[in-house]
Amino acid sequence: MKYFCLIFSLSGGFILNAQTNLENDFKIIEPKVVEWRRHFHEHPELSNQEFKTAETIAEHLTSLGIEVQTGVAKTGVVGVLKGNSPGKVVALRADIDGLPVTERNELPFKSNVKAEFMGTKTGVMHACGHDTHIAILMGVAEVLSKHKDKINGTVKFIFQPAEEGPPPGEEGGAKLMIKEGVLKEPKVDAIFGLHINSATPVGTIKYKSGGIMAAVERFVIHIKGKQSHGSQPWLGVDPIVISAKIIDGLQTIISRESDLTEEAAVITVGKITSGVRFNIIPESAELIGTVRSLDTDMKAKIIKRMTEMTETIAKAYGGEATITFENFTSITYNDPDLTTTMLPTLQKVAGADHVVLTKAVTGGEDFSYFQEVVPGLYFFLGGMTPGNTEAFPHHTQDFIIDESGLLLGVKTMTQLAIDYLKLD
Repeated sequence: MKYFCLIFSLSGGFILNAQTNLENDFKIIEPKVVEWRRHFHEHPELSNQEFKTAETIAEHLTSLGIEVQTGVAKTGVVGVLKGNSPGKVVALRADIDGLPVTERNELPFKSNVKAEFMGTKTGVMHACGHDTHIAILMGVAEVLSKHKDKINGTVKFIFQPAEEGPPPGEEGGAKLMIKEGVLKEPKVDAIFGLHINSATPVGTIKYKSGGIMAAVERFVIHIKGKQSHGSQPWLGVDPIVISAKIIDGLQTIISRESDLTEEAAVITVGKITSGVRFNIIPESAELIGTVRSLDTDMKAKIIKRMTEMTETIAKAYGGEATITFENFTSITYNDPDLTTTMLPTLQKVAGADHVVLTKAVTGGEDFSYFQEVVPGLYFFLGGMTPGNTEAFPHHTQDFIIDESGLLLGVKTMTQLAIDYLKLD
């Protein structure tokens, strides 16, 4: 009995010391993470153009003794850290691209970067928090590199470009990384990812088993009419009027044909192009938008009805129309078994009261492509100052994140990797 008690005491002391060492490393890494985040925020780069960003990431991983591969999916960086004990392989992912948004605030590290996006000059901004994702994963890499004794297997760090979508005519993002073998050699058994959220209070983690983010399809509608003088519309076929009727009709697919008690769905027309002069009825028009859904069958039905309605409405007004679809993301689907298994880790790190079951959102994430190949868990990390009543939305000029929330991201991703690799 005395021998058993001694072993128990020593074991407990070892676990306590190990956890204390981790906490010390977390304290040391926090200011570095903030510094990295500010650097990336001040120097954002658009999708498939993240050259300097990738260079900084690669230099950091290399300095930690991590095996590094660059140029993955054009500008992606992958790091491989092998633990002292053999075992499974877990991947941790961060997206690294900025957006064509001109920043509008007075932060000392505000982005003043300018670029050209699809022929338009624009500012560039980390308006969705990818700068925080990079910094968090760099911090995780540094902490784990000091604790290889706690790693029963291998950790693969995936810094992914072009999450916001590659430029027209180019490949990129998670799809291209998978195509180039990022989930192989060594073969990944599970993957974890997070997204900072400006509407979730710092210290809070939101999760959901199953579909947590929507599948996104980009659609383009080409409408052909007949040009005429603006004073004589009866001599032409007005594609602008047809556009208005199609837009109105498409919304009835959601409001009148989709069972929204099952899952959410959205159709949005984000761009209309037609005409060159006020007194000319143009010959053609183009509509561009997105379809978002959280159910595969619902998505198929919506796309079928959009095709039927577009062609029929145009014909009814004397014109012609075609619609094409391009898949941007699948449903971000959290593996139920993996979610259940790792929920105690989330609760252990953040505190059970700060881990909140959330509803699905209609935003899209190409992390979903990784989850189609291996089990994955994706969650939201609080980035709003506690007590705030209004958050600036993602993808806007005023988007802002409370940096005090970053450390929880580092702790959570670190512990997810350690705990997953301990599983039988």
